[in-house]
Amino acid sequence: MPRSVPESPESQVSQPQRVAITELLRRVAPVADELGERFAAAGHELALVGGPVRDALLRRPGKDVDLTTDAPPDRILEIIGGWADTVWTIGIEFGTVGLRKNGYELEITTYRSESYDPKSRKPEVSYGTSLVEDLRRRDFAANAMAARLPGHEFVDPFGGLTDLGRKTLRTPGRPEDSFSDDPLRMMRAARFASQLGFTVAPDVVQAMTDMAGRIEIVSAERVRDELSKLICGAHPREGLALLVDTGLAARVLPELPKLRLEIDEHHRHKDVYEHSLIVLEQAIAQEEEGPDLVLRLAALLHDIGKPRTRKFEAGGRVSFHHHEVVGAKMTRKRLTELRYPKDVVADVSRLVELHLRFHGYGTGEWTDSAVRRYVRDAGPLLSRLHKLTRADCTTRNRRKADRLRRTYDDLEARIARLSEEEELAAIRPEVDGNDIQEILGIKPSPLVGKAYRYMLELRLDRGPIGKEAAVEELRRWAVDQGILDATGAPTSGAEGKDDTTEGKDRSVKDEDRSPKDEDS
Repeated sequence: MPRSVPESPESQVSQPQRVAITELLRRVAPVADELGERFAAAGHELALVGGPVRDALLRRPGKDVDLTTDAPPDRILEIIGGWADTVWTIGIEFGTVGLRKNGYELEITTYRSESYDPKSRKPEVSYGTSLVEDLRRRDFAANAMAARLPGHEFVDPFGGLTDLGRKTLRTPGRPEDSFSDDPLRMMRAARFASQLGFTVAPDVVQAMTDMAGRIEIVSAERVRDELSKLICGAHPREGLALLVDTGLAARVLPELPKLRLEIDEHHRHKDVYEHSLIVLEQAIAQEEEGPDLVLRLAALLHDIGKPRTRKFEAGGRVSFHHHEVVGAKMTRKRLTELRYPKDVVADVSRLVELHLRFHGYGTGEWTDSAVRRYVRDAGPLLSRLHKLTRADCTTRNRRKADRLRRTYDDLEARIARLSEEEELAAIRPEVDGNDIQEILGIKPSPLVGKAYRYMLELRLDRGPIGKEAAVEELRRWAVDQGILDATGAPTSGAEGKDDTTEGKDRSVKDEDRSPKDEDS
């Protein structure tokens, strides 16, 4: 059993906090204590440190077990050799060794300091010999607390416990020094504001503002990871506002602060920036299984095309024609530059492109064909598109909001009915590519794709008509296109026709086009 946590001379620990630390240590005991005893026997220090200590004090669940020591990496390997079940050294160049013991995963990092050359994206790492100095180089005082092993002495030299009580983020030393050492800490401040709901100390905010340009030396991948954690936090508005107010957003997500200057077309929101934050919050309220990064990114970015498409109309009206198309391209470019995975880029940009489609529905004027296309175009994103579309209603006019909600309820009911009748999620023509080749007597060629798209449009227009009728329609189309002659025989040169779209072969119906200027 772990020993009780004694009071630290640097900080008074309340009884509930003492219990929390003891519970944390109990969670990793006896492995952590046994490891601490091995390090002590070898003449080295070992301490539980950072986020796990903070989260235990905040009563937040956590899985990480981060340890720190004065032993250099090669010495760590010697101490755990033959004891750990598995060892990995993927982070050893930065002083970190990972291990697994009895089902527990732990990371041990040598006391260290990091600094960036003004023109470098990689930190220079130097090792230290003091736990307090190691804590001093950490990002925030709330993360600069430790519990020594195996004695369980609580160490809090920079008042992190007080900061937890005040829900404040401060740096252990001067924020300018901390952010100079690692500029990503500026984004981490915004991330913790989102995750923990903490307020950032004024001197930290000022340093973030003064040093925002330093973020540009940090790799896109590290920036992306912090941004994702921020957006998926419990209070993303606070974190995003901090990025915008300090000028960091202008460096990493410039489309966001640009929305602040654009009044939306209905003059019912403070600006498009505020509208976008509300849409984000309303999308989050619909999440069913925890944070959805794709949905949250789409909600935040859905209107970023408005600044580029703004046009002043007669009578003082402002329009943003086709901002969803422009915004989708901008979204794709920005997320690609931030090194998001291709599937995330594709899904978010597609949602941005589709977010206005519903407004063409009116009061239910869409035909079943248009509903099928809505489902087809959304594909596996349909559930997210439902949530984004509902979240995009931020009007203060209760009557209008109720009308939009009822209308979307009706659309979802129609989708459900058609899905039950026709298996909308797997809409396919009633003849496939092999059927088309056999029926038309042609070999694989662009003509097969052209015929397939025609049959898909027919399926969307008319629903299931049966294979026999589908074959007749295919033959009729082939005659019209000059692929078959009047007797049904392939014409000479049919194989050489190119794959253009003309006549009845339409990929977009007029009724499916997004409106030019609708409430969003």
